[in-house]
Amino acid sequence: MQEDEQGEGAGAGGSALGEPKGFWSQNILDYFLNTKQIKTRDGAEIIWYHRANSKQHMKEAIQSAAHMIEADVLLYDNHPVMAHPPETNSDNTLTEWLNEIKNTNKGIKLDFKSFLQAKSMGKLVGTHWRSHCFFAYLWLFLLSLEAVNPSMKLLGDLHLRQPVWINADILLGPKGNHPVDAKGFLDTVMSYFPDVTLSLGWTTGRMNSKCNTGYSLAMVQEMAELCRDCTQPITFAVRADLVCRSKSELLWLLQQSNRYTLTIWTGKNDEYSVDDLLFIRRSFDKCRVFYDILEPQNSEFRKAIGI
Repeated sequence: MQEDEQGEGAGAGGSALGEPKGFWSQNILDYFLNTKQIKTRDGAEIIWYHRANSKQHMKEAIQSAAHMIEADVLLYDNHPVMAHPPETNSDNTLTEWLNEIKNTNKGIKLDFKSFLQAKSMGKLVGTHWRSHCFFAYLWLFLLSLEAVNPSMKLLGDLHLRQPVWINADILLGPKGNHPVDAKGFLDTVMSYFPDVTLSLGWTTGRMNSKCNTGYSLAMVQEMAELCRDCTQPITFAVRADLVCRSKSELLWLLQQSNRYTLTIWTGKNDEYSVDDLLFIRRSFDKCRVFYDILEPQNSEFRKAIGI
């Protein structure tokens, strides 16, 4: 297991832009326990509002019972906006979004995407998509990092006093493609906020119930190596229908540091059951797993575990 000691100065909770010391590196269970929003150190108690990008969804999220609000950031016309591919524009900018969220006691998770919709990409690379594929792939890396830099500056200007997670899929996972450039993303975020909680994942494709593929040992070892010198909390975003096939690999990953957790997420058409979620709960420490899952499985799972 890696050492988890932190030094003084910026590395102990501050930053060059001066985020409130401790808030952004605090375990969200501690934050929500201290603010009396949950009763136990159980990751399943945390309620998520997913894809709160538009102004309407943002307002719904603020008024909801959710503890953590997740939204997606893309760059449009040189400004960070809240949108999830294939959308490329929004009625909500990151500035507007943050100014609304900062007045709440909810945590936030900002998800940085690495691609545009096919239509926009087609305009950029023209009819010679195949021959220009490599250059488009490099351009996508640059695009995603261009969104990160101004977004970090906006975050620093607001001095939010609530949990902040910064998320990106930085490695290739099962059937995945086009991750965000790992080194560029980590270097950019940590140059602004050395202790902000990172949410790191693998790009994945849809699996069917007959597929036995999960996160391989090589995949989790690559992630562990990337995170080896990080000192802040890190949660690994893992797809629910892959976790049951990757128990030993993910247990190994969590053993590398007590700062590591898992965040279970699901795609709209993923094939998984409440029994799969219960298996995950039995297999991992309940204070080290969060469940950002869709309905109806979310309600059924919470009912099954008595929450």
